[in-house]
Formats: sequence, structure tokens, C-alpha cells
Amino acid sequence: MQSILFKDAVIVTMNPNREIIRGNLLVAGDRIKSISKTNEEINCSQIKVINANGRVLIPGLVQAHIHLCQTLFRGLAEDLALLDWLKLYIWPLEGAHDPDSLYYSALVGIGELFRGGTTAVIDMGTVRHTDTLFAAIHESGIRAVCGKCMMDQIGNCPKYLLENTVDSIQESVDLLEKWHGRSNGLLHYAFTPRFAISCSEEMLLQVKDLAGKYKVRIHTHASENKMEVALIQQQRKMRNIMYFKHLDMINSNLILAHCIWLDSKEMEILQENRVNIVHCPSSNLKLGSGIASIPEMLARKIYVSLGSDGAPCNNTLDMFTEMRTAALIQKPLHGPAAMPALTAFELATLGGAKAMGLEKEIGSLEVGKKADLALIDLKNLHCTPNEGTEIYSQLIYQAKSSDVTLTMVDGKIVYENGLLTTIDEEDVIRKANTAIKRVYRKAEIIKNQG
Repeated sequence: MQSILFKDAVIVTMNPNREIIRGNLLVAGDRIKSISKTNEEINCSQIKVINANGRVLIPGLVQAHIHLCQTLFRGLAEDLALLDWLKLYIWPLEGAHDPDSLYYSALVGIGELFRGGTTAVIDMGTVRHTDTLFAAIHESGIRAVCGKCMMDQIGNCPKYLLENTVDSIQESVDLLEKWHGRSNGLLHYAFTPRFAISCSEEMLLQVKDLAGKYKVRIHTHASENKMEVALIQQQRKMRNIMYFKHLDMINSNLILAHCIWLDSKEMEILQENRVNIVHCPSSNLKLGSGIASIPEMLARKIYVSLGSDGAPCNNTLDMFTEMRTAALIQKPLHGPAAMPALTAFELATLGGAKAMGLEKEIGSLEVGKKADLALIDLKNLHCTPNEGTEIYSQLIYQAKSSDVTLTMVDGKIVYENGLLTTIDEEDVIRKANTAIKRVYRKAEIIKNQG
């Protein structure tokens, strides 16, 4: 793999000292080989040179909770609360997916992510055809922790998505053994039971044991919606986090999306056990779910990362929008200093790396780490003036995904100057638009059948 030199960039390192360096960054193979100041000479022979000309180089952004299977459903499930949103639209649409439609749903999402500087995701697939989802992830070159969605609870799952427990577990293990560690280590498997109300206790206990056996993450939803919390209380006789603790699932390998409706005891449990929480501010606002107590979590030193969730509960997979929203929504509740710009940027970089279990490899620009990064042009009208403006403020409150000019994953350029290099954008758009017509027709039939 060719060495690449980013010359004369403003390097937002996110290293332990949070250094910002005006200089050069050299990528050799899949790793960062050196970072030097502008006035230090570098031998540029046999190296591809990208003249940054003062553009900003940042660690690749991490989407810590996303459903690539839902990208095709963007705009098809509006103005609903979570459980109605799932039952009336999302579950029928997921049930109508075929391998081809799932493949293009994933590629549409990944292409959007690359254009916005996102280099890694923690994804929850749907119940079926997950092998196709992994194929799309593999071919695109994105870094991912991903798994097959698991749903086996009779009475809480629609019949067209209801699984047999044994079959769901076996398919998950088969996928893990096929895909975990593939693509030069870009792909990592996670067991992904949807949420407690759609999963039997037997399944969750087996997932806990298997995750320990294979040393992989568990990724699920928790305490997103008041009605969901009430259902858990009714069915399992305890609140969501207490129930996971009862099953001995609460540990640093657990990734919980949302965690809005927590009581003080649940907050203590998350703190004591270093559970990974994913904050999805735009999704939580759009579904009317609520606002998570992120400042309290951070004060307790709970690990927090950032995600957009699926496209139909957000309509965009733009991490710049997510960072800005995360910073703004806490201020009316907790004061203007509740979520500083630097903190929001940490959630989208270092926080996401921690959630993936890859904090030693990604999340910051440091020598020896993986070359996952994005180059951003802040010399646009909406970012002017540049002089005297604090860089994190620019990134969080002013920058847009359209300001990204290059995205690199594992030392490979996947997006540059308006062009995706691993995805045929025109072909994907055309085939995705064809696929959703087929899926929508089938979903209407499924929904009418009950």
C-alpha cells in the first residue's frame, strides 16, 4: 500500500494532551508513521503527497449506533413514538427485505457516512440476510462492529420476524465464525439482541455466555422510551438496567443505545461496571423519546459515545449534525457550559473507539495508530472567520459534512474530492431506488396480514 503524506495540515490529534499541530502526517500502509511540524523536512520520494494547505485533519468519526438495514426506509416512518414507529412501519419493512435490498441499503448508508468523514460504525443488522450486510460492509472498506438482530420473544415480536431461539443463536455463531476479524481486522462481530422485550431470557443468557466465550461485544437497546421501560417492568418485574444486571450482562463489553429513562440506581450500576452508552440525540428528539442525562453520565465517568441511529428516525447519518445537536440540547437543561464543543468531539472520536473496544487503534491521530481520518475544509463562508476561532467550536457549531474533502480508512482513501472510491454511487442510488419500491409493496402486504 502506497505511503501518503498530508502536508501542511492543521492536525487535531485528540492525543492525551489534545495537541493541535500545524504540520505533516505520514501514513505508511494502514498506520500513522509520523507526525511532524511544518518546518521539519520530509523525504517525499515514492510518497503520494496531499497538500492540505491548512485544511483540518481529524480522527475518523465513529457512528456508535446505527442500523444500515434501515437506510432505505428514510422518510417512510414520520411523526411517531418508538413502539408505534416499529410496529407500523419499521418491522414490516425489515421483514420485507431481501438480500439485494439489504445490500444496497447498507451501501447507501456507508456512502453517506464516508462523505461525512465517518470511518467506523457499530451496526445492528436485521433478523435475516445478515451475511449480505457483512458482504456490503466488507466490500466498502468501512470499519465495523456488526451483528445479526435477534428476536425470539413470543408475543413481543411480529410473526414475520419471530425467530426460533436455537436457530437465531446458531446463525449468529455461524456469522461470527465467518466474518469476525475479516478485511485486515476491519470487521468485528457483536451479538445484537434487539432489546429485552423482544428477546427471551434463555436467548439473553446464551448471548452473555457466547460473548464471553468469543470475547466479543453485546450491542442492544435500553431505556429509550417510557413505554418500553414500563413493558420491561411489567414482563420482567424490574427495570431495564436492573434486568440486565440480574442476567449478569452488565460489564465493559456491553454497548447500550439510548439509556434516556434511568433512575439513580441504574445510573450507579452503569458507573460501577463501565458499560458503554451510546447517545443518539437526533433520533431521541425525532421520536419524542426524551433527552439522555449525558452531563451526569460524564460526571460519573461513564463511557459515552455518539450515534445517529437508523435513517428513518433521523433522516440523516451526518455526524456533524449529531455532534452539534448533542452539544446544544443539554444547554437549556443544565446551562451553557454543560456540553463544551471539545466534549462533543470526544464522544464522536475517542468515545466511539472505546465503545468498539478499539481505543488503542483508532479515535485519535497518533503515531502507530490506524490511519482512520478525515480532511476538512473550513475555509468556507459558514466557517469564516478562521483566525482566532477555537477549532473545536468550528468543528461542532459551524462545520458540515459537505466540508469533508477526504476520508481514509485503514490507510485507504475511500472518499476524495466528491468521489467515493469503493462504491459506485450512481449504480447504488439507482438500484436502491428500485429495491425500495419492491420492499415497500411487500411490507404493505405483510402489514395487512398482521
